[in-house]
Amino acid sequence: MRIGIPAETRPGETRVAATPETVKKLAAKHQVIVQSGAGLQASIIDEAYVAAGATIGSAADAFGCDVVLKVRAPVDAERALMKSAAVLIGMLNPFDAANTAAMAASNLQAFALEAVPRITRAQSMDVLSSQANIAGYKAVMVAANTYQRFMPMLMTAAGTVKAARVLVMGVGVAGLQAIATAKRLGAVIEASDVRPPVKEQVESLGAKFIDVPFITDEEREIAKGAGGYARAMPADWMRRQAELVHERAKLADIIITTALIPGRPAPVLISEETVKAMKPGSVIVDLAVSQGGNCPLSEMNKTVLKHGVYIVGEPDLATLVAADASALYARNVLDFLKLIIDKDDQLVIDREDDILKASLICSGGEVLRK
Repeated sequence: MRIGIPAETRPGETRVAATPETVKKLAAKHQVIVQSGAGLQASIIDEAYVAAGATIGSAADAFGCDVVLKVRAPVDAERALMKSAAVLIGMLNPFDAANTAAMAASNLQAFALEAVPRITRAQSMDVLSSQANIAGYKAVMVAANTYQRFMPMLMTAAGTVKAARVLVMGVGVAGLQAIATAKRLGAVIEASDVRPPVKEQVESLGAKFIDVPFITDEEREIAKGAGGYARAMPADWMRRQAELVHERAKLADIIITTALIPGRPAPVLISEETVKAMKPGSVIVDLAVSQGGNCPLSEMNKTVLKHGVYIVGEPDLATLVAADASALYARNVLDFLKLIIDKDDQLVIDREDDILKASLICSGGEVLRK
């Protein structure tokens, strides 16, 4: 079987879908074709792929394979290079109906890795977690770089510098990594989330959990989330959370927001009124900016100064750590491939498999996920 790894063309995308580590395992039984220069932005040169057993080719060579491994969904010109019924694996944004319809029209068998269910058997394929982990780390690094003061407390001959106060909103994978990273840098940390079970995780990392009490059984039930994701909370709970967050935000030096709901606009957590009340020179890093932002003042791909507060709207922070992000993503992809390649190294797609059923978004010219 021929497996292609093309270069990513989306502006700002630095990752690559395979590394020499994963190519070596694939090339033992399959022909692997890597587009020339595909790994350069992830610090991987063509010679490293060749040493791992791959062949270097053109975009047409890589896209013309039986299986194509990508980070992002292909654009029109790239789909035109793909074979009918080819298997496409990547972060394909299953909530983009137009994009899915275009892949179906090209008769692709497309697997969106974001749609892999969060079950025990699929943990090694969870691209959202592997990339969010990196984004949480990088969010703190970006915040520290933007913040005009030290993160840790320092005692010097010239006086004492207080530790920065960090507020993390949304304690999923990215939020937990942000807490851990900020703690290592010496900050004082608070965290907020709609799901009560994360309180223990927050406190185990040395942060204080901001608890918003639940008044009704409905609030408690919704707060449990679904499939490992948070759900939209009732309006009254959101109002109470906003009031409490407003008070904590006024004391914070850095706020990192990570709250996302799949397929829906990001919830507003930091209002303009709250930004106005924050200390001059404070920093907000909005990891949800690509879905509208947790702060309405965030601007995509920009760091702006509003009401004396720096607001960082950098999407896809994992792309700023391209080498490690690619390494983790490539391992996710390799483990996913094991589900569709049988012991005889043939392509076999079991449509009844829970993981494949959830992630196959189009096949045979039909859109399967709507």
